[in-house]
Amino acid sequence: MSLAFDDYGRPYIILRDQGQKKRMKGLEAYKSNILAAKAIANTLQSSLGPKGMDKMLVSPDGDVSVTNDGATIVEKMEIQHPTAKLLVELSQSQDAEIGDGTTGVVVLAGKLLEQALTLLDKGIHPLKISDGFDRACDVAIKHLEQIAEEIDIQANDHEALIQAACTALGSKVVSKRKRELGKIAVTAVLDVADLTRKDVNLDLIKIQTKTGGSVEDTRLISGILIDKDMSHPQMQKEVTDAKICLLTCPFEPPKPKTKHNINISNAEDYNKLYQQEQQYFIDMVKLVKNSGANIALCQWGFDDEANHLLLQNNLPAVRWVSGTDVELIAMATGARIIPRFQEITPEKLGKAGSIKEVQFGTSNERMLVIENCQCTKAVTILIRGGSQMIVDEAKRSIHDAICVIRNLIKDNRIVYGGGSAELACALQVLQYADEVSSVEQYAVRSFADALEGIPSCLADNCGLNPITSVAQAKSRQLSEKNPRIGIDCMDLGTTDMKEQRIYETLSSKKQQIQLATQVVKMILKIDDVIAPDDY
Repeated sequence: MSLAFDDYGRPYIILRDQGQKKRMKGLEAYKSNILAAKAIANTLQSSLGPKGMDKMLVSPDGDVSVTNDGATIVEKMEIQHPTAKLLVELSQSQDAEIGDGTTGVVVLAGKLLEQALTLLDKGIHPLKISDGFDRACDVAIKHLEQIAEEIDIQANDHEALIQAACTALGSKVVSKRKRELGKIAVTAVLDVADLTRKDVNLDLIKIQTKTGGSVEDTRLISGILIDKDMSHPQMQKEVTDAKICLLTCPFEPPKPKTKHNINISNAEDYNKLYQQEQQYFIDMVKLVKNSGANIALCQWGFDDEANHLLLQNNLPAVRWVSGTDVELIAMATGARIIPRFQEITPEKLGKAGSIKEVQFGTSNERMLVIENCQCTKAVTILIRGGSQMIVDEAKRSIHDAICVIRNLIKDNRIVYGGGSAELACALQVLQYADEVSSVEQYAVRSFADALEGIPSCLADNCGLNPITSVAQAKSRQLSEKNPRIGIDCMDLGTTDMKEQRIYETLSSKKQQIQLATQVVKMILKIDDVIAPDDY
């Protein structure tokens, strides 16, 4: 520590903390980074596949989550190592782009790093390993496009979409009800999809959770469901041909922004003040009524006086509607969000077929359903479950299924699951390795071994012998020239994934291989780490 002075003569202290930091260079840095990232991948390895295990995560404030969704697990883990955080970002980018395959992408990255560590021990330069992985990745992607099949998403009452949703839901807590939930997800997506443009606006699908009941009680509502009820218990519970006034200003008298005192010396002055306050409310209600609105939805609260006046004027109202719900209602009903009462006009009102209050179960909890919206077909999936943990996991599962269906609508090419696509790519990469005459040949072969790690991991999680299962599948793929042979995880008696109807989108599989390769290349380029001593 030393004392110094700036240009104006002010003293400041220089702390020398370089000695408290640790520096790793070269092979030591490579190995440290690889081992840290591998630790994350190994944690997720047992969650891969239809029989993968769930993880229980307890947050610092005691909240418990039970899930096998890769993105959720790594997001909630308290990870300190900066290289390990790259795998967290890897899983999140897969989740943001595709919505499914978050566990697989991290496991594949872990297998690639495992192979990279072996090659480093052989003395091969990290950049040569990166180049070999890059070349092998290109070969694998090209082969995926060759073995991909196009499916008709309209045929047989959208059966192909339902099967894709079932594959996504097969590894989740809700797998016992995957068919029913798959149908709900498909119907929801098709209701809001623009099939001519091959576009799906997921903002129009609201997923609402409510504890109580069971997962079987989950249902699709053709409209918007908001977790609110009418502001007064005596207001009418159903409004047909609704003209909606959507407000972001409170039903309250205006408040001056400066502090002030009012001295009232007699009853006459008090009555005048009371009358003026009443007039504010009367004017507000009058402005809403005069516009032709027959229901008001407000983002803020009401004064009790205003609530009573709304009831007297036969104007149903809802308060404390969330900002996201206000935006969704505006999109679906064509309403304009109104920030001031003076700006209310008939043109700014939204239109819906009906708004009604519904009650669930024996509890006194009520919700509002807005149906037959004017502008767009908005839908809500109401998820029920015995506990908050089950409801949360069901929500994540249905989100994954919805993303898979959206991806199939955008690009209807699929590859088969059960590790068959990875095995087919591994065999193609091995064949290509024989043509590489440089050192990269070792890296290309290692890439193929890493791809084989996925079916091996699937077999292990299902209680099968991984070595025997992978060897048999490889042998059959080569002898029958059938890239659909994979691991029979569900013990159905056939290893042909087409017969088992297990498949996923081509875009998801391509993204997994590309993202995992990119992250591994990034980690292999780090050769110098300066970090705190407790790192």
